[in-house]
Amino acid sequence: MGGAYSRVMIADTVQLAADQADRHAVTLESILAVLRSRRLDDRAARTMATDLAAGALVDLRTASDEFRDSLVEPVVGAFARLRNDLRPLVRHGDLDVQFVEPPATGRALPGEVAHAARAIVRSAVLAFVDQGETTRVRIQWDCDGLNLLIDIRDDGRGELTAHDDSLRPIAERVAALGGELGVSSTAGWGSDLAIRLPLDPPALPESLDSVALSAREREVLRLVASGARNRAIAGELAISENTVKFHVSNLLRKAGASSRSELVALATH
Repeated sequence: MGGAYSRVMIADTVQLAADQADRHAVTLESILAVLRSRRLDDRAARTMATDLAAGALVDLRTASDEFRDSLVEPVVGAFARLRNDLRPLVRHGDLDVQFVEPPATGRALPGEVAHAARAIVRSAVLAFVDQGETTRVRIQWDCDGLNLLIDIRDDGRGELTAHDDSLRPIAERVAALGGELGVSSTAGWGSDLAIRLPLDPPALPESLDSVALSAREREVLRLVASGARNRAIAGELAISENTVKFHVSNLLRKAGASSRSELVALATH
């Protein structure tokens, strides 16, 4: 069954690559046609070419997000990739990183959960190191069938709290996936992060009409739905990118969405 599943996944990946190549070809041909047109002046041609390229980029990002989210990754494979991610830090630093392997029989992880879990652990390790005096970090993954359970512990000063700025990116990622983050510290002994990430997305509301949003959140949602990325949203609203990320995280949590594409779908329902 595993071999058949792999063949199906490979076939889907090949088909997706072929479809994307076709769309890219159409987009490039359209842009070239606009730039070569003798009926358009330079300014009009640049404007049309820019619009075509911007629209294609939005479609590409949406398709990439949806495809990544649809993939599943064996939990042991995701953990092995995490070890590779942290290898440079271990090899070139003075940090001793201990890995506690997840059970081989653990449920496969949705692509977005696997991606977020690795990013969360990397951010946590860097947060521990930035606190100073950390020489050892212990990383453990487990799976209870419904959740990915992550435990990250260090031997540093033990001064981290849930409100520490260095943990904000982690808290936002965990909240965006409907998970939970717990932080416990003992002065002189170190800190411990306990994270729960659900493997199944929460039930989505039919639309965002019944969700209470602030005026600023509605502005951010409007721009997200238009395909704007965080930097562009920050420029449009004259706020920082971190503030945009905070608002997007809140929107994901309130909507019960696990990705920007789901959020956009709800906003345009």
